[in-house]
Amino acid sequence: MAFDCNKERGVSSPDNCSSICTEGTLIQANPLSHYWKAKGWKSHNKLGNQKSSNESVPRDSNPKQDDGTSGEATSSTCGVRCFTDLPAALVCEVLARLDAKDLGIVSCVSTVLHTLATYHQGWKKLYCERWGLPNLPATLNGPLVPGGPLDGKSWKTFFVEREFRSKSFMGKYNVDVLRGHNEDVRAVFLLASANLIFTGGRDSVVRMWNMEEGLLIDTSRPLGGTIRAIAADTRLLVTGGTNTYIQCWRYVEGNDHLFHISGNGTDQNSEFRLWGHEGPVTCLALDSLRIYSGSWDMTVRVWDRAHMECVQKLMHADWVWDLAPHGNTVASTAGRDAYVWDIRNSELISLISNAHVGNAYSLARTHLKDVLFTGGEDGAIRLFNVSDDEISKPVATWVPHSGPVHSLAYEYPWLVSASSDGRIALIDSRKLLTPKKPSKGSFSIKSVDASAVEPPRRMLHGFGCDLFSIAIGADRIVCAGEDGAVRVWNFSEALEIERRAQALRSLRQENRMRRRKAQAEMNATGRRPDQCSIAMKKNQLKGDKSVT
Repeated sequence: MAFDCNKERGVSSPDNCSSICTEGTLIQANPLSHYWKAKGWKSHNKLGNQKSSNESVPRDSNPKQDDGTSGEATSSTCGVRCFTDLPAALVCEVLARLDAKDLGIVSCVSTVLHTLATYHQGWKKLYCERWGLPNLPATLNGPLVPGGPLDGKSWKTFFVEREFRSKSFMGKYNVDVLRGHNEDVRAVFLLASANLIFTGGRDSVVRMWNMEEGLLIDTSRPLGGTIRAIAADTRLLVTGGTNTYIQCWRYVEGNDHLFHISGNGTDQNSEFRLWGHEGPVTCLALDSLRIYSGSWDMTVRVWDRAHMECVQKLMHADWVWDLAPHGNTVASTAGRDAYVWDIRNSELISLISNAHVGNAYSLARTHLKDVLFTGGEDGAIRLFNVSDDEISKPVATWVPHSGPVHSLAYEYPWLVSASSDGRIALIDSRKLLTPKKPSKGSFSIKSVDASAVEPPRRMLHGFGCDLFSIAIGADRIVCAGEDGAVRVWNFSEALEIERRAQALRSLRQENRMRRRKAQAEMNATGRRPDQCSIAMKKNQLKGDKSVT
């Protein structure tokens, strides 16, 4: 991690102060004093031999030296024992090697360490390893605020909020049903950063919904075929289906809902099409520079967003069912196999043969480049490590469904699946993904016994129809299928319940600490306890008797 430190790495002079610079914070550390003498070490050794570190430092027997050496001994003890007296570069390296739990513990030690641990850039690394960069205002050349958090929040705040929100999927929820399609819905996409849901299906129209209110915002004209894939960001919306072309809408400036998909807006140039596939388009994905599309013509095409033209064509041995890009690679499933391609040179990096019994219909990737989830016609979900020597052997396998798994979606730590058996499975991946301790600090797939893999943490069922597409984001799960209804599972109520519970726990802890502090002050001054304390003790004694 890059930090602005005023001192050279690995060098600390006793005559100068080490400064520790973090994001928006400057902490001046205490210098190592000149007391590296026998007298200072003597004081330190005496301190270490005491029964309690809270006792005073023993002094030499000569009373004349007490006043002259007490200050020196005290500074010696503080200097040796103070972590922030280390060189700034070393402190930065130590904090960079801690995980989220350890950083939280360090921040509780003292006010100085609280400031250091709170604004340390390690929180950005931890956040991006799990969820990638937040949705910043961006252009094709990258974010407008490179590496900076949103709304002036620290990276620790972002991490804590996102981690807290991820726990809501085990809590209480409400189900909203969005009705508007008159035939089965084949594709859903959740753009949580813009509060939008996009859906499309056999009725050949794309519908745009408000995520919070569940209201229909806009509807496209009929596009002449079944919509099988949708992808979007805040700058571009793309759809594809059996009509073999990719329908695109550009962002319209000044539009609160980003896009005019009905074509009734003032900017008629915002809508266009990309031609090239010779079969139905089954899957789509976007990044800041490219559009990815897969088709039953057995190809994955990579399109340049700047010029809106195809720049690469990746050939497969069967129909392409799904794809997922990550950095300079794109993973895809075709037939029963899974592929990983390097888009810089169009080379095949990895091939997983016979990933499933039958077609591998669905695919999901995390922000960890080596992690690959697949769902198949056999009802199984498999986790592969694409960097492993035995790549064809799955690290973990779940069989939560009795029908084909048509769709997968991932948001750390939850993998969600939709199947033709009408059920949704939620799988927690935290125990399978573990951070490495070396300096890189990247995540890896944990080696586990297949019998030790935990079953899905939660199953949502009772729909009675085939489910074809699923999406997860914020505190929502969106799914749609054969009956034409779009269902939105809203877990925001679970978040509110947990917030109230946390506030109550904090209040109780604060009251306990206040009572302990007051009791300690009374014991120190020798005062008699007040009547409230006496009554409290009597109540405790009565409670103990009632228990016995």
